[in-house]
Amino acid sequence: MIADILLEKYSRMKNHDLSDAFTIRQVRDLLITELTNDFWMVVASDSAGGIGPKKNDTVYAPHYDLGRLVIRVPVMEILSSGAVPILVVDTLSVEMEPSGKEIIRGVRDEVSEAGMNSNLVVTGSTEDNVITTQTGMGAVIIGIIDRKDFRPGKSLKRDIVVCVGIPKSAPEFEIKYSDPEIADPKTIRQLNRLAFVHDILPVGSKGIAHEFNELAASSCLKRHFYDDIKVNIDKSGGPSTCCLVSFAPEYLEVFKEKINKPISVIGEMRE
Repeated sequence: MIADILLEKYSRMKNHDLSDAFTIRQVRDLLITELTNDFWMVVASDSAGGIGPKKNDTVYAPHYDLGRLVIRVPVMEILSSGAVPILVVDTLSVEMEPSGKEIIRGVRDEVSEAGMNSNLVVTGSTEDNVITTQTGMGAVIIGIIDRKDFRPGKSLKRDIVVCVGIPKSAPEFEIKYSDPEIADPKTIRQLNRLAFVHDILPVGSKGIAHEFNELAASSCLKRHFYDDIKVNIDKSGGPSTCCLVSFAPEYLEVFKEKINKPISVIGEMRE
């Protein structure tokens, strides 16, 4: 059935009818293409510039670490939505040898942490026509999902919202992909296995307060901050070093037992 619908839409597109073959919309930082009513493609992306070991980079980082941390952002966004990542694209504004090779090695190791076969799903390009003196990198992840599994917007009234991990960002912090205090794809996979979790949202450069608002708005609810928050809600989360999670308050102690990362309760969902 799905194959028949996709073939019909493909035929329309092949005949240059591109305007309404698919419904495409933005949900948070994700681009959703509704291939059918119940079968969707989800796209997430991220980029970095001036971060690396080249002479004109502003912030120092090994190219391997850069590959891991940049690809981590869209990987976590895809996993948090409930989608299954199936394709990884890295676009590198550096030469293949030695810079690109190290970045790609980091990309492959990071997507392996997300449960993907890094030998099959990674593609991309490098800049080998001109000399580059500053590092630049883009990343795109494509995932697929059944509509019923799509998480965004599933928070409920009276859910508590916790922050998993600590927000960290360069240049204040030297970000290490292996830092035990920050969230990573393994963390999101653990969260996805908890049946009582309603919604998950990685925190980026706009900070916890902004993402809490996004979390609430997607469920047509209002955010309420508690008074004794133990984490800075305005600090940049950098490359998704932490994430917000919503669930019913009676599961808090179970949640703390299951997730081996710093956990801060920041508020709750209200009408």
